[in-house]
Amino acid sequence: METYSFKDGSSVASSPISSPNISTLLKIKVLSWSKETGLPASVHVQVCNKTFNLHKTLLCTKSGYFKEREDQLSEIEVPQDFPGGAETFEKIMLFIYGCPTLIHPFNIAGLRCAAQFLDMTEHYSTGNLCERFDLYLNQVVLQNWDDTLVVLKTCQELLPWSEDLLIVSRCIESLAFTACMEILDPERRREKPMVMLEDLMNQPWEYTTVEKIINQDTWIKDLTDLPFEFFRQVIGSLRRQGMKERYVSPLIVFYVNKCFIPEDQTNTDILQRALDLLLTRDKAYRFVPVGFYFACLARNLKHETVVKLQCQIVSLLHTAHTENFIYPKAWNGNVAFSQELLTMENLFVAYASTESERHLTSSPSNVRVGNLWDVYLSGLPYDQDMETKRFIELIETVPMSFRESHDQLYLAVNAFLQVHKDISQEEKGSICSYLNCQKISEETSLELVQNEQMPLRLVVQALFVQQLSTHQALKDCSDSFRFTNSADFSGSVVPSSRPLTSQHSPCTDDETGPRSRPLCFLMQKDATLDEYESTSFRIHNLEEQLVSLKKTLQSHSNPKKPTCLGKRSASRNRNTFGQVTTACIGSVSFTSQRKYANRLLRVLRRVNLFGSRKTNRTER
Repeated sequence: METYSFKDGSSVASSPISSPNISTLLKIKVLSWSKETGLPASVHVQVCNKTFNLHKTLLCTKSGYFKEREDQLSEIEVPQDFPGGAETFEKIMLFIYGCPTLIHPFNIAGLRCAAQFLDMTEHYSTGNLCERFDLYLNQVVLQNWDDTLVVLKTCQELLPWSEDLLIVSRCIESLAFTACMEILDPERRREKPMVMLEDLMNQPWEYTTVEKIINQDTWIKDLTDLPFEFFRQVIGSLRRQGMKERYVSPLIVFYVNKCFIPEDQTNTDILQRALDLLLTRDKAYRFVPVGFYFACLARNLKHETVVKLQCQIVSLLHTAHTENFIYPKAWNGNVAFSQELLTMENLFVAYASTESERHLTSSPSNVRVGNLWDVYLSGLPYDQDMETKRFIELIETVPMSFRESHDQLYLAVNAFLQVHKDISQEEKGSICSYLNCQKISEETSLELVQNEQMPLRLVVQALFVQQLSTHQALKDCSDSFRFTNSADFSGSVVPSSRPLTSQHSPCTDDETGPRSRPLCFLMQKDATLDEYESTSFRIHNLEEQLVSLKKTLQSHSNPKKPTCLGKRSASRNRNTFGQVTTACIGSVSFTSQRKYANRLLRVLRRVNLFGSRKTNRTER
């Protein structure tokens, strides 16, 4: 019997071996047998609408199927489900007539199933086809990765015969064993490390990026190209053979990733089954990026699977990226209660509830989750239908303690107000009451005070915080200079309002401290002391100007009992600087409000100008 096997790297898509004209060869062998024995071809066998004239004696000595039908008429009709059809039957007949034909990984599974169907075992003839084909499978096919893949794929069309004869299971076990050895790499043949999901934890989940990763390892690509049922069995075998879950989970994730494009019903069914394969094991969860779960959540899956996905997302939410979040479509209408927004809201509510139970309100993970939610709110496609009450509910989805910075929250508020320019001042005040000017950066604060959509009360608070911050910075520099000057020249420290060290001083440029500076440098600093004192004095004057402007605003207020804007429903939402501007200014006309706000802005710019002059002198 002539055999062939593949070399490493050969294609598994189609057979590279050309077959001779099997029908012609069979006719020649039948005629030759008739001449040698003098017996006619008395049996007419019909297989898949094709008739073969064969010798009954020869068939009965090799095949139990024909032996049982020896007493029947001269015509035999083989069932339509004969494995491999008429072409495979012809090849089997050539073996019976003693003609060695080509066998290779592309036809061995069909030949083995056909031989079993015809009951061509050792019981009827020594060295019969069933044993010979099994020998080829075990000693040739299963020793080679590519050949095993070819046979396994051909088994798809030979079910259930290929499963009953354990061809599928033998191929599965061989592939799983080879994959385990590929990971263990006992001979150290790998030139690059294994593909791991940890590398994708800190980046958004992108289909094309994952495809490039899959193509880096041929064995991973081969396994993810298998039909799902065979892939499922490979995963089961890998787990039985002891492969760690950190290597098994990526295979499932990569397989699911293929189902994302194109998005049709068939792929959705496969996606559902593959996710069930992944979500049934607790050990797999921490190795899977949360972006992958978000990508799956956007598909139309069963409710049970969606619940499992959401549980995994909540546990990994602090590692998420906003690029993977699910955003409602603006053209679908009713953004406020869209399925996408409700899903995202439920995820963050579940996370906040979990952390509240743990009494962890200010951990780095919580701060990141709070910022992610604010970024999500700032990117929503708001419409006129979303009410103020609904937007406030979205703000309160995560606790205020999760927000160390209010920059992103300001962007979300601004995005909402840009769409709802006609809401009342009271509603604006209610929304903006969640903004804490102390937690807003200088750049965002400058944008805030120039934003005509922001209520004047918030603008005044932002201006006052900026002024106080600038004054405190100048005071720190002045106190630090006094500390440095007295320590270097008199050897004593001048008492100040708070203890200062060289580490606290913004005037210190290196770790060695001011004592290592040359005398000329210290004399230059002493020469600028009068300017620093003058700047501090002018800051006090600016404060007096702000107080004067505040009184002017109060005089423009309605003498009747005022109604304050932006009352907080809960004390936890009250701004720290709310007490600074206790006057009720909501009754002043919009033009008058903006006029006084612009005057305050000019004052702030003067303060910043003084600070910049001081900084430049310090650097010199």
